[in-house]
Amino acid sequence: MSPIVKLCMRSLSKTSVLAMLAVILVPVYGQAQIPRNNSGRPNLSGIWQALGNAHWDIEPHQASAAMDLVPGPLIPVPAPEVVAFGAHGSVPPSMGIVEGGEIPYLPAARTIRDQNREESITRDPAVKCYLPGVPRATYMPFPFQIFQSESAFFITYEFAGADRNVYLQDPGPAQVDSWMGQSVGHWEGDTFVVEVAGFTGQAWFDRAGNHHSYAMTVEERYTMIDRDHIMYEATMTDPNTFSRPWTIQLPLYRHIEDGARIGVFKCVEFVEELLYGQYRKVPDFGN
Repeated sequence: MSPIVKLCMRSLSKTSVLAMLAVILVPVYGQAQIPRNNSGRPNLSGIWQALGNAHWDIEPHQASAAMDLVPGPLIPVPAPEVVAFGAHGSVPPSMGIVEGGEIPYLPAARTIRDQNREESITRDPAVKCYLPGVPRATYMPFPFQIFQSESAFFITYEFAGADRNVYLQDPGPAQVDSWMGQSVGHWEGDTFVVEVAGFTGQAWFDRAGNHHSYAMTVEERYTMIDRDHIMYEATMTDPNTFSRPWTIQLPLYRHIEDGARIGVFKCVEFVEELLYGQYRKVPDFGN
């Protein structure tokens, strides 16, 4: 037994010593359990999913009857379009995932956010099954899968069949803007860093109307803290929308159940009535 441990045992209670050893040994044990590939890099391959309620609103918020509220006789009430949903249309509370608690909007961009929030039923791109964008795809209530090798890094998401090919060599600026942007990754120690640019500017961050422009760039950081957990960070920079860069942070959890796999949820066919129903030709049976 080392002199330090002996000293601790003489001066502290048994419970205190065990607690101290746990603090020292757990991080070491966790690091030893991180899966690594042949090059020694952490292997992030697996099926992952975020927990929590950031999907509704990435800023801290209280529970509410609905995202879309209208004035009521005493307090705001759900908009007519969502009344029938009852509790299904309500919003659960969340401590938020934004560092500092608040997105640093420019005044005009904040006004747009407020308008989006009041009309989220018709404005939210995810309602129409458009691709979720980055970073929203990461913390939607759907799993996603990472495929990693020495020469490739690929992410596929259950929602809308979205996917991302993360280039490991920079191909230059994106040739076209897209919902998911163009991703270029590199390693900084044991953290996989992904730079994302080339967005259309049409995606949202959540159901609460938080938005960005085509000029946004995102720096994602994936850091394994043990075999089954990744600490995910994303820093957004967009001078058209925000007064400064800002960051979100949340843990991701590995699916460890037997037979875990990504399902098929290509929801476009489920919203055809919403998108195109008004154009349907009404059958004429001679009436």
